[in-house]
Amino acid sequence: MHPKLEAIFNEAESRYLKPEELKIISQYVESLPSRLETYQQLRDKELEIMQAVASQLETQLPQAKTSELERSLKNAMLMLRYCGIAMLLNDESFVKERLRGWLDVIVETYNSSEIETKLYRLLWQQLSQVMSKEQLGLLKPSLTMAKEILINK
Repeated sequence: MHPKLEAIFNEAESRYLKPEELKIISQYVESLPSRLETYQQLRDKELEIMQAVASQLETQLPQAKTSELERSLKNAMLMLRYCGIAMLLNDESFVKERLRGWLDVIVETYNSSEIETKLYRLLWQQLSQVMSKEQLGLLKPSLTMAKEILINK
């Protein structure tokens, strides 16, 4: 759950919520149907999205070993799932907590930054084709956080 929402709920134990706190909760609740729809779309289209990315990645990096591409694609799929949950929770720090410490180490260990950079760009392009602008807007904060961990370090 988003840290602000969690803090609000914790405060509600000792007092009634203030109007500005109720507004934050209301905004989250109002956005929940869109977040659920986006999450379901992402879940239902995951295979289609990742297959398209894999095909394009193989074309753009013919010199890369299959095992390297497979590892990066598996990591990207896990990253996308974490981004989906973070979007659903409205908490991009969830991505940071889940990815930091292992994904950046894998990229460094296997020296796969070229693959990861292309993969992220292709993933974003594919998501842009499959998802609506509103859905991309909901996913963008968590995907941006993942990109910072994956590529920018």
